[in-house]
This record gives sequence, structure tokens and C-alpha cells, in this order.
Amino acid sequence: MDLSLVKNIIFDLGGVIINLAYQNSVDALRSLSKKQQAIDFTQQAQSGLFDLYETGQITSEAFRQGLRDTYAIEGEDSALDAAWNAMLLDIPPERIQLLQALGKKFRLFLLSNTNAIHAERFNKTVQEVSGLPGLNSLFEKTYYSHLVGMRKPGAAIFEHILNQNNLTAAETLFIDDSLQHIEGARKLGLQTLHLQPPLTINEFFNHAR
Repeated sequence: MDLSLVKNIIFDLGGVIINLAYQNSVDALRSLSKKQQAIDFTQQAQSGLFDLYETGQITSEAFRQGLRDTYAIEGEDSALDAAWNAMLLDIPPERIQLLQALGKKFRLFLLSNTNAIHAERFNKTVQEVSGLPGLNSLFEKTYYSHLVGMRKPGAAIFEHILNQNNLTAAETLFIDDSLQHIEGARKLGLQTLHLQPPLTINEFFNHAR
């Protein structure tokens, strides 16, 4: 990919910066269910409960209660949080170093469909890996779905970022591991990179021109 026209980069978080294993959380939550119910959550789609939480329409307390009511889940809040966070794996130090280097050349932004419980966990991971206070210190601005009330792949969240920061779509690269999010960005004219294993952001930028 030719980066000569790129001035801005919007990064996804999960599967791009932090490694993810969605099934870990699905399995962990199901193990807490009295009825061993299937959990309606995948990378491609999810039930309304998860949508409400990721857009900040319900609190963490309401989300936990929703899990208990919907899936017959039992356990203390800490057990539910641990199960929900099980999908969050490591952040390789070289990815932090890459973002620090890229920040000297491009305007960097973060756009993540996430929630309050996950945000607390991944910011602790950043602290443990790098000593930095959190992800916010690596970007000009971060956009978390539960704080802005919008989710990918909706056009509104991309338009919000472009307008708020005076970005030109054609000069902006969006990197995400979910195809539906990539397609949403493409419709608005952003340059895109669908990051699929085994490709990592470090390998991509090592070979990009």
C-alpha cells in the first residue's frame, strides 16, 4: 500500500493492537450459566444486550444483571467481569513502540467498539506492558463506543471523527480486523486495511511505502 497520501490513521483496538480470543469469553460466560446456554456474542454479530452496553445505554451493573437474567448466569460481579474480560489477551510491546513511532509522522486516532469493563482491563494491560498511563497517551484522540454512543460500522461514528478533527477521508487510513467495519469506512471514502492473521500492524508498516 502506498502511504504517500496518508496523513491520518484510525486504528481499531481488538485484533489490531490487543490480541483477542472471542471464544474465551463465550466459553467462560457459558460455564457460569446454570443451563449452559449459548452466548449470543461473536466478532460478526451480537445480541441487543451487548449492543446496549457497547453504546453506553446501560451501565456495567445493568449489563451484569442482563447476563444473569438472559443466560441464567450465576456468580459475583468479579466472576462475571473475569469471564467477560477473558477475550482480552496481550498487547505485544512492539505494537506500543510502533504507535509511538507512527505518532511522529501521522495524526493517530483510536476507534473501538468497547465497554467500561473492557476499557479498565486493557488500560491496565497498557500500563503493565509499557508503563504508560493508558491508551489515550498514544493517540491524538480516542473514540470508545460506550462513551460516544455510536458503534462501527455505522457511518455516524466515522463522520463524527472526520468532522471533529477536520480530516479528509481520502487522506485517512482505517485499520480494522472486522470486514463489516472496513466496508462501513470504505463507503465514506476512507482508505482501509483489513488486517487478517497472520499479518500484524508491525509487519504491515515494515513493508509499506
